Amino acid sequence: MVIKITYFVHGTTLDNEKEVSSGWNNTDLSGVGIQQSIELWDKVKDKNFDVVFCSDLKRATHSAELTFKGKVKIVKDKRLRECNYGRYNAQPSKIVEPMQEKNITKRFPEGESYEDVKKKINNFLNFLKKDYSGKNIAIVSHKAPQLALDVLLKGKTWEQAFKEDWRKKKAWQPGWEYTLKG
Repeated sequence: MVIKITYFVHGTTLDNEKEVSSGWNNTDLSGVGIQQSIELWDKVKDKNFDVVFCSDLKRATHSAELTFKGKVKIVKDKRLRECNYGRYNAQPSKIVEPMQEKNITKRFPEGESYEDVKKKINNFLNFLKKDYSGKNIAIVSHKAPQLALDVLLKGKTWEQAFKEDWRKKKAWQPGWEYTLKG
């Protein structure tokens, strides 16, 4: 059985507006991010989701609630968290972003690597295969989990995933589609 996944990135945060890479810092949505999350429903209301999973970090939870609360069941899952940048959580993006591609296998000091994120996402996908076969799933999360999905489900290398990341081209869209074969 196939599981259809639609991936949504959380709305713009207070840290995003200050050009800060949050990591595990529990920043909230900005006014723009709140509006984006509310307006997202109009763009996806014709899609049928059985459940919405979201990161347990405030920005993803708040986005999921603003878009889906009262319409689709929302389940928080810490495996969907952003990469833990350790000492670099909540530091300027101009410092953190160049480090990301260098920390695919090497952990951020006191944090984790992108491979660590991939392991958590792989564990989450195995959970979906076991408990959500044949379902349509929405995920509201962050950059690192989305790149891990690109690696795990689209066969990209980490280098390709980073290079082709929509954030570099400012090419946001209302959801990215992934297929998980059971």
